[in-house]
Amino acid sequence: MAITILDCYTDEPAGLGVPPYLGTYPRYVFGKVVEETGEIPSYLTIDDLRAHIFYKGDFHEKMTTDIRVYNLTKNYSNIREILEKTTELIIVLGVHVPGKYLSAIPGTLHEVISLVKNLKCRKVLTGPAVIGTSLEGGKTFEKADMSLFDEIRPFQFPFPKVASYAVLGAQLVVQLPDYRIVEIESGRGCTSKGCNFCTEPIKSKLMFRKREDIVKETEALYAAGVRDLRLGKQSCFYDLPSPDKLVEEINHDFKWRTFHIDNVIPNNVLTPRGIKTTEAIVKYCTPGNVAAFGVESFDPAVVEANQLNCSAEDAYRAVAEINRLGKERGENGMPKYLPGINIIFGLEGESKATHEHNMRWLKKILDDGLLVRRINVRQVVVFEGTRLQERAGLKFLKKNKKHYWKWRDEIRHQVDMPMLRNLVPLGHVLKDVRTEIYDGNTTFGRQIGSYPLVVGIKGRLPLKEFVDIKVTAHMLRSITGEVFK
Repeated sequence: MAITILDCYTDEPAGLGVPPYLGTYPRYVFGKVVEETGEIPSYLTIDDLRAHIFYKGDFHEKMTTDIRVYNLTKNYSNIREILEKTTELIIVLGVHVPGKYLSAIPGTLHEVISLVKNLKCRKVLTGPAVIGTSLEGGKTFEKADMSLFDEIRPFQFPFPKVASYAVLGAQLVVQLPDYRIVEIESGRGCTSKGCNFCTEPIKSKLMFRKREDIVKETEALYAAGVRDLRLGKQSCFYDLPSPDKLVEEINHDFKWRTFHIDNVIPNNVLTPRGIKTTEAIVKYCTPGNVAAFGVESFDPAVVEANQLNCSAEDAYRAVAEINRLGKERGENGMPKYLPGINIIFGLEGESKATHEHNMRWLKKILDDGLLVRRINVRQVVVFEGTRLQERAGLKFLKKNKKHYWKWRDEIRHQVDMPMLRNLVPLGHVLKDVRTEIYDGNTTFGRQIGSYPLVVGIKGRLPLKEFVDIKVTAHMLRSITGEVFK
């Protein structure tokens, strides 16, 4: 049997697998195949398959700038032979948190079905798409005819199995042409009551991996050449057993280029245990780190109706606490550790007053001199099995949709842009910006990390190289810069 993994990318409330991130699912599947068969499966991305079908193997410059086909693997040159020999194609797919990506486009169910339907092999679907997927907010999840798939396989392995699969799956990275930020899973489920819109509580009860298993996985990844990782696949990093010891043990003796975390419930930052965890993150992780706060709304009516994680007051206090300990700048020019804030439109109880509450608290954060790395604003996706679907569905999305662009633009102009000016003033130098992709005569780059700041640089610089840049202007959510020598 010749098994091929087709990575169509994943994005969930807890867990990111869209390039430059490498998610958990393809690595676990890889490790499972190795353990059970002794064979090394082939790894392809949806970019490989798109390029094979659209460009017929004719590699040219457009394929270095078209984000549909930007993330080719080392296997692309042999893709025809790989597909002809494949007897089972395991398709990893599923987006639960729609976003915009600088250099990748995840696959949809409809697209993937059209791309693989003529392949002569057994087709298995796994990943978050098993319970739904959508690349766009403001609607229900994508529906498609699933009869093409010979099997729809559960996408979460038990943690005792993950212990070995994750270590064996580290070898997947040798089939990649360049770096990936590897997403590390540390827990499932949520300690909160469970926000009404979220899919994490319906996927799993609360559980955590053993710390020694996580450390062994990172050691295997380091040995395979990985230098960038994020402890991001959990609902709240601060909920883990001894998170301070985890970051210390992973950091020990290794020279990580990027070592970041992701999701944080703001209330957990404010406890004595939370303060100890923040101190460890600042000490052992690399600069540019971001605690993504699932605030979702500062409106108390929306907070109550949707069982959100924290009040507006506690969210503000958590922002201030992370600033107190993490605002100092690191060697790459970014603060060591800052909060990020997620805002969602379309939740139950939303009204015009919701935007007023959001703006009042966001402006307070700005006016009080606190820094936030980014504010993510998106429309909710209504997934089957969530309380949002049962209680409200699309009701509030339809009711307030006419306001969303105005509300978002006010956040962008009145908060995001002045916040960026405070974060990276004119003339400030950011080090080790990786040139990533062209748009016309502009090169766009980012530092490697969790929610890195996008930099537009005039002219076409060589791609996939590191440069230092000096800030020359501020946009709504990005900056422009020039090479600093």
